[in-house]
Amino acid sequence: PEVIRHGKFKSAVEPFILDKMSPENKEQTLTFVGSIWNHINEGISRQRKISTELLNQYADSMKIRNAQAAVTYKLIDALKYKDEVMDEMKGLVKTNKKKDLNFISLNKYTKAPKTGNKKGFARDKIAVIYASGDIVSGTGNNDEIGSDKLAKTIHEAWTDSTIKAIVLRVNSPGGSALASEVIWRESTLAKKAKPLIVSMGDVAASGGYYISCAADSVIANPNTITGSIGVFGLLFNAKKFMNDKLGITSDGVGTNKYSDFGSITRPLNSAEKEVIQQEIENVYDVFITHVSEGRKISKEKVDEIGQGRVWSGVNAKELSLVDSYGGLQTAIEIAARKAKTDNYRVIDLPRQKDTFQQIMDEISGDVDDVMIKKELGTDYSYYMQMKKCLTMKGIQARLPFVFDIN
Repeated sequence: PEVIRHGKFKSAVEPFILDKMSPENKEQTLTFVGSIWNHINEGISRQRKISTELLNQYADSMKIRNAQAAVTYKLIDALKYKDEVMDEMKGLVKTNKKKDLNFISLNKYTKAPKTGNKKGFARDKIAVIYASGDIVSGTGNNDEIGSDKLAKTIHEAWTDSTIKAIVLRVNSPGGSALASEVIWRESTLAKKAKPLIVSMGDVAASGGYYISCAADSVIANPNTITGSIGVFGLLFNAKKFMNDKLGITSDGVGTNKYSDFGSITRPLNSAEKEVIQQEIENVYDVFITHVSEGRKISKEKVDEIGQGRVWSGVNAKELSLVDSYGGLQTAIEIAARKAKTDNYRVIDLPRQKDTFQQIMDEISGDVDDVMIKKELGTDYSYYMQMKKCLTMKGIQARLPFVFDIN
């Protein structure tokens, strides 16, 4: 690997150059993991009336080994069979114990219309634009944020007079710096026209933060992973592998000194590394400038908390990288207040395909990919990550790891 990066915490490249975590990577990981643990610990402490010190003792001594231990140490109230729980619930809703309870799914519950003061058909709209996946140039696919496609969606939203505010729902570990810049530009234009609120999901880091920082307000959860303000470039020198392992040599001619710049058949020379390093520095400077202007923080401060360092939502709020805690609904309510409308309807963009079209797309999809997924099983995600690494182009603003949240 030929690694060029800015930011001592930009650890995405470490698996290629080290056999263990760097001290900086350990420091940043312990910081945000510790922040998430403290948030969880304090929440349990408040709800269960147990001190955080005692909870830490339970964790360190493995006290909570089974359900009975959870009762003994007051983490749960009782042990009951399902039928006993059902009887208790019937008592709470005053239903005859001989009758069955009616249940609805959480998904249906969350989609139930809210009662309020809204009258008749609401002409005003608040657009929720979903940006989920790796950030790539072009249109992308269903699992990616295509810069052209998302920029077009944002453009259509801010030029639509019936849309009074935009909520950008970001769930991304980042990706192409150039693609992120394209999306950022359209976001700044949208912000000039109407309120733009960012709602962060599980992860909105690196390029995910790049496309978020221009918003009027940034909303995250305490456990959101964000920050990672830094960039890197990664090329591969396969000369030794091809020569020694495959017995393949290469030769060629070029019209100019650097005609084969970036070839995998030779290492980068010092002049080439310097050129790439300068471009990395330029992109990083643009990145922290955007954050500085969007968040009203000095560039020096952004650089200090940047360097590719990953933060939790709690850390990010303390550092003014986000404004407040909340989910998507909170962001929608803030957008409505900023747009000065209390009678509105929410629309989702880009518009989703109907169920029949989705089924037909799946049927006509890549059969080879389906077979690989079936063959690899749980290892399929590793295959996909390697595949993405091989198709990365240009300078990357990307999180140093992949989250699989269960």
